[in-house]
Amino acid sequence: MSRKTIERNIAYDDARKKYYVNLDFGIDPDTGRQVKKSRTFDKLAQARAALRKHEAARDAGQIVRPKTLTLAEWLNTWMNDVVRMNRQSTTAYAYQKIIDKHLVPALGNIPLQQLTPQQLQRYYADKIQEGVISSNTLRKHHDLLNAALRVAVKQGLILSNPASRVEPPKTKRPEIHYYSLEQVQELLRLSEGTRLEVLVKLAGLLGLRREEIVGLTWQHVDFTNKKIEICEVRTSAGKEVVTKEPKTATSKRTLYMPPEIEDVLLWEREKQQKFKEFFGRAYQDSGYVFTYEDGRAFRPNYASDLFTKFIKDNNLPPLTLHGLRHSFASIANAKGIPMFDIGKALGHSSPATTSKIYTHLLDADHRDMLQKMWAGE
Repeated sequence: MSRKTIERNIAYDDARKKYYVNLDFGIDPDTGRQVKKSRTFDKLAQARAALRKHEAARDAGQIVRPKTLTLAEWLNTWMNDVVRMNRQSTTAYAYQKIIDKHLVPALGNIPLQQLTPQQLQRYYADKIQEGVISSNTLRKHHDLLNAALRVAVKQGLILSNPASRVEPPKTKRPEIHYYSLEQVQELLRLSEGTRLEVLVKLAGLLGLRREEIVGLTWQHVDFTNKKIEICEVRTSAGKEVVTKEPKTATSKRTLYMPPEIEDVLLWEREKQQKFKEFFGRAYQDSGYVFTYEDGRAFRPNYASDLFTKFIKDNNLPPLTLHGLRHSFASIANAKGIPMFDIGKALGHSSPATTSKIYTHLLDADHRDMLQKMWAGE
């Protein structure tokens, strides 16, 4: 045998003219076995330096045991052991979609311990150049990777988080589309007597989210005290419809029921009763306010599709269902209602959230203020 030990953890191979350094990584807690890896060097001084550096880092707790785990394998473990245990199913669905469609095809085969900031930076640049997804969406990719790799650091799989050492994708403030008071009034007029009337009035007159509208049950409509409780939402996670509590404590709120809302809800309840009598035993009494004729609750995405089709069929300016919520905020602001009160009605977590979303309204307020200040000068 041509390889001989010449010093502790260093051997020399006469045939290859190479120095072999035996690097001890300690005991693997999963297997109970000693983990050792070797590296080769041309010179003895290089071998000695590498051994000293390794042992000093090991003693300082600054090394990780070698693993063959790929990024794809780690993301799968992280999803199963961390995300699905601690996050909403809608969040887990969104993460899995990003992983399967984007991260695994581009980065999945890279060993987790060899993933570099440069590879992540290149991934972001390639995605932007493809032009398929926006920088705001790509920022979600970064946030996912950052969270997953942060856990890998905590669990001792990698020494540092490469996602923390890149320039993350810049986010852009999304353009907010909304209707004026006159346009909302026209929409209300056109939707009167249609299956869209409840949807339009709850979004346009109360500023409710889609998930709040399709999650509203008769149990939480109080005609006696003229109140509506928002305490449950329904949202989509792929083909699955998820019923859950609102995202934040402030989203759970009690709202006043104005006469326009009371009238349309009473009309809707009477209509449902007639359908119940018509369908008889085939009627599925879901208890929800916004339903199909047979009593089944509307799918959240179908509510959006129905609204978009109604807008198009009536040749109205393009608007999403969520845009009606923005219209509510814009009209309230134009009427001089404080942003704090608007945020409470919308169920925002803080005034800062309202201000961040509706910066365009604050900009308009500032312009109007200056115009009034210097009028007549």
